[in-house]
Amino acid sequence: MVSLAALVIPLLAVWLWWPVRGLSRRSRVLAIVLTAVLGCTPALLLKLLQAGALDYTTLAYLQVPGGWLLGALVLIVGFILVRDTARLLAWLVQRLGGRSGARLLHGHQLTSTAVALALCTAGFGTAQGLAPPAVREQVIHLPQLPAALDGLRVAVLADLHASPINHTAYIQSVVERTHAARPDLIVLPGDLIDGNVGTSAAFAAPLAQLQAPHGVWAAPGNHEYYSGYDAWMAEFRRLGLGLLANQTQVLDINGARLALSGVGDPVYGRTSHNNTDPRVPEGVPPDVPAVARQARAAQADFHLLLAHQPRLARDNAAQGVDLQISGHTHGGLIRGIDRWLVAPANNGFVRGLYEVDDMRLFVSAGAGLWAGFAVRLGVQPSIDLLVLRRGAAP
Repeated sequence: MVSLAALVIPLLAVWLWWPVRGLSRRSRVLAIVLTAVLGCTPALLLKLLQAGALDYTTLAYLQVPGGWLLGALVLIVGFILVRDTARLLAWLVQRLGGRSGARLLHGHQLTSTAVALALCTAGFGTAQGLAPPAVREQVIHLPQLPAALDGLRVAVLADLHASPINHTAYIQSVVERTHAARPDLIVLPGDLIDGNVGTSAAFAAPLAQLQAPHGVWAAPGNHEYYSGYDAWMAEFRRLGLGLLANQTQVLDINGARLALSGVGDPVYGRTSHNNTDPRVPEGVPPDVPAVARQARAAQADFHLLLAHQPRLARDNAAQGVDLQISGHTHGGLIRGIDRWLVAPANNGFVRGLYEVDDMRLFVSAGAGLWAGFAVRLGVQPSIDLLVLRRGAAP
């Protein structure tokens, strides 16, 4: 990623500034270099994180302004596309003998103002991204839901990313807001933390307070694999969370048998300097056929699957899963890039409810945010309270 950023971002900087009129050659070169250097900062920080070259607390605080810059770059790309499309249209008008106003499009005032607005907008998005989530209630209609499970309230805490940024007070507020919603069941479909246990255990500690009549259950996400999977699984057990990694727990609810499963993450196989042996992968790959067999063997009436990444939902539907709950996408983060960038990277799924054959898929926008891109614009964080209802949607 660092190599790609080192190539693409300087080219983007040249594309942004070189065509601009009204700047001296020296000012133009300085603007290009400054944009390229600042733009590459988030990728460099990610490389330092992966290598363990700096302590995570320092890196986490640096990642927030790095993510702000990256968010601004995303917005600037949109501006460049609009500006240069308008330039092309202006050129065509001029060729046809009309007055195009192309000089304004080439002027440094427009580009400088757009860059300033992108920085301010991304700054606002960073403030939005770091804000604690509100509870969002959503009814999910399920024709195959047993009558005994009608009205079941499931709280979804996806992508908490407990860390020096989403710190103890932040996680404590999530716990309190979740309890105030009175869920029957609490699930955490991955990316509970960032950083190793030594750094971030204190920030995740309020999760021990989570309680619900039918338990608190978690499945791993890709960031558990990055952060020292074995150590974190031990810590989550110490906190009292029910861990499901290619495992099924059968819950007896009002006489109905609910199979609640969780699977490993597709990122399995990558090594991490946070592992017990940095050369050896930890954790398990996702194995939905295994948990489907467990659910069938238990003669479950309904199968609910926690799978951190939503992109394998079509395969999972073929295994007889009734409802899949996922996170990972953070809802797409920014309106606009959510549908044309984030959704395609996840096989079309980005946030909300989907019908996937006979299965329903719910993708949470997340109750937290990774410090490396702590920007939200038009996509708010949420504690999702899913109310399961028997029957077809009205």
